[in-house]
Amino acid sequence: MDKYQISKILNEIGVLMEIKGEVFFKSKAYYDAARTIEFLEEDIEILVRENRLKEVKGIGEALSQKVGELVTTGRLQYLEDLKGTIPEGLPEMLKIPGLGPKKVKSIYEKLGITNIGELKYACLENRLIKLSGFGEKTQAKVLEGIENLNKYAGQYHFPIAWNFSREFIAFLEKSSDVKRCSIGGSLRRKKETIKDIDILVSSDEPVKVMDLFTGHSLVHKVVAKGDTKSSVMLQCGINVDLRVVSDEEYPFALHHFTGSKEHNTRMRHMAKQQGIKMNEYGLFKGDERIPCNTEEEIFEVFGMQFIPPEMRENNGEVEAAIEGRIPELLKEHEVKGIFHVHSQYSDGSNSIEELAKACIEQGYSYLGISDHSQTAFYAGGLKVDEIKRQHEEIELLNRKYPDFLILKGIELDILPDGSVDYNDEVLSWFDFTIASVHSSFGMDEDKMTERVIRAIRNKYVRILGHPTGRLILSREPFKINMNEIIKTAAEEGVLLEINANPYRLDLDWRLCKGAKEAGCRFVISPDAHSLEGMKDVQYGVNIARKGWLTKEDVVNCLSKEEIRKYYAI
Repeated sequence: MDKYQISKILNEIGVLMEIKGEVFFKSKAYYDAARTIEFLEEDIEILVRENRLKEVKGIGEALSQKVGELVTTGRLQYLEDLKGTIPEGLPEMLKIPGLGPKKVKSIYEKLGITNIGELKYACLENRLIKLSGFGEKTQAKVLEGIENLNKYAGQYHFPIAWNFSREFIAFLEKSSDVKRCSIGGSLRRKKETIKDIDILVSSDEPVKVMDLFTGHSLVHKVVAKGDTKSSVMLQCGINVDLRVVSDEEYPFALHHFTGSKEHNTRMRHMAKQQGIKMNEYGLFKGDERIPCNTEEEIFEVFGMQFIPPEMRENNGEVEAAIEGRIPELLKEHEVKGIFHVHSQYSDGSNSIEELAKACIEQGYSYLGISDHSQTAFYAGGLKVDEIKRQHEEIELLNRKYPDFLILKGIELDILPDGSVDYNDEVLSWFDFTIASVHSSFGMDEDKMTERVIRAIRNKYVRILGHPTGRLILSREPFKINMNEIIKTAAEEGVLLEINANPYRLDLDWRLCKGAKEAGCRFVISPDAHSLEGMKDVQYGVNIARKGWLTKEDVVNCLSKEEIRKYYAI
């Protein structure tokens, strides 16, 4: 069990204690410990083995013992006992946006509600309206949240599926019975949400591969087991499907099982026009299979460019490949610096210097600090005197690290009338600004569009942050006319952010291609609140690639010197 799993469990204990009604300092101890464990630099197994974990600030003897039990046994009796004192449906209710432990506790104690089904029925009967701390608007939001949970049931954020898939791939590749192995399906296409994991293997010993696969330690339940296909369920509920084919069939199967369904249909239609039958077993001219050793060779048969998996969504990629118009898609190493990073000045976990040093270690040459503006008081938004103090620190750090550049930025709240925090004098102090909607999501489309357009037209706004406000699998985008937003951003030279946080991934990749054609440029930002969050850039690159973007489209692919010129620093 790694530090991230342990951190999640400690956080879960804190939540359960709050629901149970324990005094807050007890749950806070677990929240603080979870955060400490997550950001440990030393290997946690070594710390436990050498009995040094209790020496870490904020852990202590009792927590050290519990973490040790998790590391050595993979379970914790205290957690299991705690779960036994609380109806099992209550923690599930925390997935509903706006419901924290205290509100869940209140719903349980005052209304006797123990699960989401009962809660939905109570909302339909208007029983939450008169409950202290709720009201009509809160009840409506709770009901909307329940509907979204049902809508997104069985879907998972990309990183969850990606990390599990990499474990399986690494495990299978060690076997001498596996010739070739790859992820397939929507995961290989880097979709933002995943229903299950598809893995394809070529082998002459399929039965042995199936035994290996179904015996993996991550497997919670074997759903089905056959000679060429098996399916298992992991502890988290996600299904993993494995198909085994001959090495001769492998390239064709890989293309077929990568999809999408619409892409495959378009490819088969195109093949049929050339007198070729195409399926998961091969390309056939009559009864004769056309030999192909790789996916690239499949496309060569049709005189096409290779279509990267991310683009296979029937979004014009087949026509582009025939005509030689497939772009050289962005690569992660081409990103030279990052913007939209929060420090301890607002709601980030790290100092600016810690963030800068982490960027340098990751090979970046610049960092755009962008803490929250003053309206975001809930996130420690910066008052004017704090901005001055932050800018002084940045100037000192830029002298300390002359080969690295820290830019002075801010994430401005777009207020309901379209104005942004601070007057023009204060705004002029920043090297760049990001403007984002953080409130009043329920505006109608016309008002929201007007609101954001006014912000884009502010001469000090350089980037539009998470443009549609969506939270994947929990909150739908707010109503906004993105065609008008894209048009205005292109006219004003305002960058569209691809927010790389895997819970946002906003701008949606479906909008990127059209925005590029309209003349927009982009910035890929991690929206990081910790050192770990800075690594989310990879997910933003996935979205950019799905949206047909190249390094020329993404401003933070510019060098440090080019960024200085771009922002006139």
